Amino acid sequence: MVAANRFLRTVSALKRRRWLLMRRSVQILIVLAFIVDLPEIGRIAAGNLSSSVWFWNVPLTDPFVMLQSLLAGAPFAKTVLIGAAIVAGFYAFFGGRIYCGWVCPINMLTDAAYWLRQKLKIKGNLTMSRELRTVLLVMALVLSAISGTLAWENINPITLLQREIMWTSAAGLTFLAALFLFDFLVTRRGWCGHLCPVGAFYRWLGHYGRLRVMAVKADACAGCSDCIKVCPEPHVLAPLVAKKAVTVTDSDCTRCGACLDKCGSGALSMKLDLRRGATFRGIPIVKK
Repeated sequence: MVAANRFLRTVSALKRRRWLLMRRSVQILIVLAFIVDLPEIGRIAAGNLSSSVWFWNVPLTDPFVMLQSLLAGAPFAKTVLIGAAIVAGFYAFFGGRIYCGWVCPINMLTDAAYWLRQKLKIKGNLTMSRELRTVLLVMALVLSAISGTLAWENINPITLLQREIMWTSAAGLTFLAALFLFDFLVTRRGWCGHLCPVGAFYRWLGHYGRLRVMAVKADACAGCSDCIKVCPEPHVLAPLVAKKAVTVTDSDCTRCGACLDKCGSGALSMKLDLRRGATFRGIPIVKK
């Protein structure tokens, strides 16, 4: 009986964290695909998250990296263009900053900093504009054009973390430690929420994406706002909690599912929203 109760509690705890577990599994499997050789198969992915080949034939290219490359004067390469088109099409369809929530390995680092910050009740919070990441995005593109190099890729912590996993270096670890401490001590979710130009790029790319958090049972919402408390971009849920909308339309949403794990009423769900109308343009209108 005791074992049965323990099993049921474990199942219940896992169910309450199902989106987090799925997300972490995807992030870790993507990292492992680049570094682990499977018996009789070999390595599934070659390269890194900027440019890679999956299953020996499928090219995938970060469209932000390709854009920097083109501005830097690099020649067009058919494989790179195909890879960028595949990636851009995927994120444009599903939308938001799903790359940040489900693929980017830095997300695990910044989530850990936020978790520790909450545990230790760190109160300090430097106020910064979210538009800083857009400024950095534009600067990266302009500097690429001026310098003839991939300006952001020289310091991109996403690429840096992948390199660190494969070939550790003191300089790389110092940079990543500084990023962790910035989120831990200086400001809440400072890097992903305010500074990262990659997030700004995917926010722009996924503006009309169709995978969305929806209040499918709006009447079940008790108004506790627990979903907002765990959301890495809480402003995207504000219209739903205020019952001014039934769908998250802000492309800052990372589709991480933290709100769904936290919502005990079952009011929220993540679905493909293929409808056309005012909500497609990001205008918060309630439809029942």
